[in-house]
Amino acid sequence: MNDQLSGDPQLILDRIQGQASRHETPCGEGKMVWHLWDRSGGAAPVVALFHGGAGSWRHWIRTIPALVGTYRVLVPDLPGLGESDFPPDGEDAFAIAGIVADGIDAILGAGADFEVVGFSFGGTMAACVGALRGKRVRSVTIIGSSGVGALGSSVKLEKVRHLQGQQRHDTHRTNLGRLMIADPAKIDELAIRIQDWNTVRSRLRTPAISRSGAIMAAIDRLACPLNGMWGEFDAPANPKGPERVATLRAHCPDADIRLIPKTGHWAAYESADTVNAILLEMLARTRP
Repeated sequence: MNDQLSGDPQLILDRIQGQASRHETPCGEGKMVWHLWDRSGGAAPVVALFHGGAGSWRHWIRTIPALVGTYRVLVPDLPGLGESDFPPDGEDAFAIAGIVADGIDAILGAGADFEVVGFSFGGTMAACVGALRGKRVRSVTIIGSSGVGALGSSVKLEKVRHLQGQQRHDTHRTNLGRLMIADPAKIDELAIRIQDWNTVRSRLRTPAISRSGAIMAAIDRLACPLNGMWGEFDAPANPKGPERVATLRAHCPDADIRLIPKTGHWAAYESADTVNAILLEMLARTRP
């Protein structure tokens, strides 16, 4: 694992965030917050990473360092999550994706092309942005996204916002084990710190949007290659990761769809080295 990702969890988060420039774009009457990691002075191609529900840019903490040497990495807090304000329509996937797409245009310029990668709810946003921006989107990659294939059973999570101290810490660990990470040994202090920060700032009801059918409607409109990954033990699929892989392969025969062995929902964290290597391989095919 990258040396930047060792040490105190808060120092890791501060270190990675400190390497980015911060941008704000409109979100209704409020703002949408973005971070851009760029070592190229604007020369490298762009990949935009969209986090999962009840998340923030922090979902990509183990992905950003692996991509920054090759890409400009643009990561928002999606509307109604993290530091971004609630969108005017908090139920319509394409309306929310329109705010996201307009934000990308404001930061990069309306003619810029880019790749999009989305985790879970972010996969719905990635597909919708791909549909909205057409050939300007070089590829769409979805990771652990719902709305593809059979719906899994809901995952029961413990309420945590009213808790404090060790009880709050331990409850986050429980919830991460039920929803996000299959191997209990991979639930470390950094994952718990991220989960706590994200949970406090989550306002958008993302599960309903993910299951609304928007992702498949958007995929049918894509003008670019589609890639996908699911963890073998993806909890929201209960676990039907292999079934979702098969469904998307049948629907999009040309798509590159992978199953990550012995991995849960938050695959980019739990199996970061594997996911990063596959993601770089997928993105290389459409890199200008």
